[in-house]
Amino acid sequence: MRSSRTVRSAALGLGIAAALATAAPVHAATPAHQAAHHQVTAARYVGSAQEKADTKAFYDAVMKSARARMAAHPNLTTVTVVYDPSGAPTFQSQISQAAQIWNSAVSNVKLSAGSNADFSYREGNDSRGSYASTDGHGSGYVFLDYAQNQEYNSTRVVAHETGHVLGLPDDYSGPCSELMSGGGPGPSCQNTQPDANERATVDQLWANGLAGAHMAPAS
Repeated sequence: MRSSRTVRSAALGLGIAAALATAAPVHAATPAHQAAHHQVTAARYVGSAQEKADTKAFYDAVMKSARARMAAHPNLTTVTVVYDPSGAPTFQSQISQAAQIWNSAVSNVKLSAGSNADFSYREGNDSRGSYASTDGHGSGYVFLDYAQNQEYNSTRVVAHETGHVLGLPDDYSGPCSELMSGGGPGPSCQNTQPDANERATVDQLWANGLAGAHMAPAS
C-alpha cells in the first residue's frame, strides 16, 4: 500500500509497508520466486504488472495445494484453504478475525486453521512492512510487521494480506471501503471488510479453481 519498491528473491510485498521498523525479519526465507516490497511515502502507489503477477503466483500455489487435498475428496463443493497461525502468536486474534471476515464474505473457498497447512503466518520486524511470500510450489507465508500493525488497523492489515492469498491484487487508489486499497487511504481507515466487487471476484476465482480441480488431478 505504499509508493516505492525494492525487489528481492521471492518475497511478495503486498501492502501497507511501514518504514518505521529497521530490524531484519525474525523469520528469514529465500524461496525461489519473484519479490516486491513497498516503502511508505506520502503519495499513493498505483501498483504494477509485476505485483499482479506475484499475487497470482501466490494464489496459484495455494490453489495447487488445495487441489491436492480435494483429489482425496472429489465431492467437495467448497475449497478449504488451511492456514497455520502458530508462527504469529501476537496476531492470533487478528488472524482469526480475518478468517471469519473472509468466510462470511465468500462461498466458494473457506479458511480453516490446522496442520498440513497451505500457507502460514509469521511475525517480526521488517522495514518493508507486511508481505506474502511463496516458492510457487504450494508453500507460502504471510509476514506481519510489528510497526505496520501498530500504525494501521491490524485486522485490516491481516485481512488485506489474506486477500492476496485468495487472489486479489492491490488497488492503492481505491477508497477506504475497498479492503485491497490497503494503506492508500491512510492510517485513519478502519474498514476491515471486502466490498461487493472483491467478494464476487474471490468467489469467481475459486469457482474456476474448483472446476479445474474436478477436471484434472493436481500435477
